[in-house]
Amino acid sequence: MLRFLATRVAMALPTLLIVAVVVFMLIRLIPGDPAALMLGDMADPASLADLRAHLGLDRGLLEQMLIWFGHVLQGDLGVSIASGQPVLALVLERFAVSAPIVLVAVLFASLVAVPGGIIAAWRQDKLIDTAFVSAATLLLSVPTFWLGLLFLLFFGLKMGWLPVVGYVSLSEDWRSGIMYLVMPIMTLFLHETGVILRMARASTLDVLRLDYVTHARAKGLSEPAVLWRHTFKNAFGPTWTLIGLVLGNLLGGIAVVETVFTIPGLGRLLVDAIFARDYPVIQGCLLFIALIYVLVNLLVDLCYPIFDPRVTVA
Repeated sequence: MLRFLATRVAMALPTLLIVAVVVFMLIRLIPGDPAALMLGDMADPASLADLRAHLGLDRGLLEQMLIWFGHVLQGDLGVSIASGQPVLALVLERFAVSAPIVLVAVLFASLVAVPGGIIAAWRQDKLIDTAFVSAATLLLSVPTFWLGLLFLLFFGLKMGWLPVVGYVSLSEDWRSGIMYLVMPIMTLFLHETGVILRMARASTLDVLRLDYVTHARAKGLSEPAVLWRHTFKNAFGPTWTLIGLVLGNLLGGIAVVETVFTIPGLGRLLVDAIFARDYPVIQGCLLFIALIYVLVNLLVDLCYPIFDPRVTVA
């Protein structure tokens, strides 16, 4: 197990290094001077030169990169130009807002979509299969921002059941906090249900066509036993991989949903930093998102042997 973990970690480190280099270079290609943004248009050349020296912008590109890498390894992602807060603290604070939304949405979507996909594959070309596939296609076809706006219009403005604007932290008032999170979670839940259901159905169909499933049925096993004991574990592997990809993607990319529902999460922080040209925050967000994505996929790899008996960690 330790060897398996060490191999996966060793494979993840070059990915993070490449991402860090790409993020650093992309930020440096953006037009504009961070020092001029911090001091404003009325800054005199001497103050501008002093700030550029303090930020290290007067040094060579390679030297800047090495200095930045050294700070990152110490957990220092810089200071926000717009707010003056440490970037790492700001990113972690916003991530704590996004994480519950994504985790709950993906959990509920998996609990609904995986059994639904298995049932749809078991009843292939029947009415229930057509209904599930049609529903999944419809959910995939509706953009998340449009679905969110529909929820705001119906549940917020028309029915008045849920708050439309604002956010309350769960730590401050968990009842009010839940009310503010219902619609964002519903939006992500419905969209990701369509994604996961289609994958679960496709992988289950592949397994149901195998000879050992036919043999199990020929021995007289009931359909529930065939589906659970002989089909589910072998079919769940690809679906589990997709769930990990969805989770990693959403943890760093729910900016649209957070913007629609005015949720101060990580995605919204990244969008605001781009508009404000807050380069340290942009760098920190992108690097943190890449780290989360790699860690989620590492966790998926480590859990794979639990769900797929054909995979070992020896």
